[in-house]
Amino acid sequence: MAAPQSLLQLSNGYKAYGTQMLFEDATFAINEGEHVGVIGPNGAGKSTLFKILIGSEDLGDGKVIRSHALRLGYLSQHDHWGENETGNDYLERVCTIPVWEAKMAGQDMQIPEEIYEKPILSLSGGYRMRIKLVGLLGMDPNLMLLDEPTNYLDLETTLLLERFLQNYEGAFLLISHDREVLRRTTDHILEIESGAMVKYSGNIDDYFEQKELMRTQLAAKAQSQAQKTKAVMDFVARFGASATKAKQAQSKLKSLKKMEVIEFKPVPIRAAIQIPQPNHTGRTVMTLDNVSFGYPNKTVLKKVSMEIRRGDHVAVVGLNGAGKSTLLKGLAGTIEPLSGKRTLGHQVELAIFNQHVVEVLNPAHSVYESLEEVTDITITPQEIRAMAGSLLFSNDHITKKIKVLSGGEKSRVALGRILLQKVPCILLDEPTNHLDFQTVEALIQALNKYTGTVIVVSHDRGFIGRVGTKILEVTKGEVNVYPGTYDEYVWSLQQRLANNEIEEESSAIEIPKVELPKKNPRKDLSKEIRNLERKIEQCQEKISKLEKENEELNAKIVSGVKNSQEAVKKMSDNGIEIQNLEVEWSSLETSLSELKTN
Repeated sequence: MAAPQSLLQLSNGYKAYGTQMLFEDATFAINEGEHVGVIGPNGAGKSTLFKILIGSEDLGDGKVIRSHALRLGYLSQHDHWGENETGNDYLERVCTIPVWEAKMAGQDMQIPEEIYEKPILSLSGGYRMRIKLVGLLGMDPNLMLLDEPTNYLDLETTLLLERFLQNYEGAFLLISHDREVLRRTTDHILEIESGAMVKYSGNIDDYFEQKELMRTQLAAKAQSQAQKTKAVMDFVARFGASATKAKQAQSKLKSLKKMEVIEFKPVPIRAAIQIPQPNHTGRTVMTLDNVSFGYPNKTVLKKVSMEIRRGDHVAVVGLNGAGKSTLLKGLAGTIEPLSGKRTLGHQVELAIFNQHVVEVLNPAHSVYESLEEVTDITITPQEIRAMAGSLLFSNDHITKKIKVLSGGEKSRVALGRILLQKVPCILLDEPTNHLDFQTVEALIQALNKYTGTVIVVSHDRGFIGRVGTKILEVTKGEVNVYPGTYDEYVWSLQQRLANNEIEEESSAIEIPKVELPKKNPRKDLSKEIRNLERKIEQCQEKISKLEKENEELNAKIVSGVKNSQEAVKKMSDNGIEIQNLEVEWSSLETSLSELKTN
């Protein structure tokens, strides 16, 4: 059998932005059929590497060598869909082979034909990704570049993606922070770290084993070298001035200069996260009695009854759109029950981590000041600094202002603020986004030691499977305790996918149906158009009013107003209403456009 041919090589690559060097002297090759996971800290240059390989950015130095046989396909993090572009329209636009062939090649994605006929912007994130993957196959590549395809992806589509990648006969480079996906789909790992690129054989588990072995060997070699150096220097110190030993001492010094220098590269921060143990509470943390949660235009969860106890580590699972985040908001009290009763236990306080807590960070504060602002009074400054360090804010970065941080850095600050409050119940909605492998591992270990109650929603299977000891399944408007482990839940979902038995849940935010006025020759068409335009204007006015109110609330929070929790809750409620209004606005615009066309 002939050896696999190289499809693409990077030779002595160098790339920098101003004074920030991403990588230098980087060299690797990708061969036919290789499934390569690309890993490295945030900001190491993974996405930049992909842009260089597809030719949208240039190297500072070095070269990319492409085989004549190379057919490159690129799946980016972001896409620009046309307002009314359907799945079929998209495939017609991007495919280089007949669309029916692309659909046949991507039949494992389990996309019903009627889904292809809908506007892509009306579909869930899961179906959007599935259509993108079919489009990628339609480019007929033999090397695919996939940039974080599992970000915010529902579990069922992640499982389908895994199967798709496992069965793919071509080569691919996959950027992902999902350790489980890398474990199941790759046979090589390309590490980008500290300006260098190294390709390892094996999956992500093999990579970590090889790294640890190499580091142990290097440490032993460095220790041996240090002992030899000390022995030589001691000899020179004792006999360097001796007439009989001087020549021998000089010879030893020369041999020392020829000795190989053992250098340690900086390793990723591996500091443990120490979550302060919470204040004592009663046995019952929270009870829900026949509660319904939802929004003004939709009830998402109906007649939920449960008891959450001290020390429970609850994993909330379910398909996208089932209402997991709605349940978390309801448990946290950021949305009120539509009916029924929610009761907190004795001395129970809650803290919730989600995207909204990032929005209320004071931009004028430093990282340390932001953490200190909400920290329990019993927490020491050293403990605050330790938390900052464990979330990758070194001594140099702890003084950086919030306003200059990236989105991922702000998210880590917000997570630290939750962990430092010493509340007995922590609710976490997708806490591992923007965290690298080492920090996720540190968070898992910290939560497992935490004696308080943890309720978590996450698409990271490795994380939720190790943190959650009690499983709540959200499905078809109901919330029930799952009778098995998380691994058993994932297995059952895989079986249902294999049998094509999964129906996508409805969206938690109902999309208002705006019916076109029936054609009536006796009615003035311009009157109908004006009616829709008036409704659109009313939506815009309401959105502007809510956005202005949120700006004022944020200013109050920044200024340190009392009862800031009420302001945060009001901002969250306004955000939900704005989302509903924007959906309604979009539907009205579509109706107006169709009416004018007709």
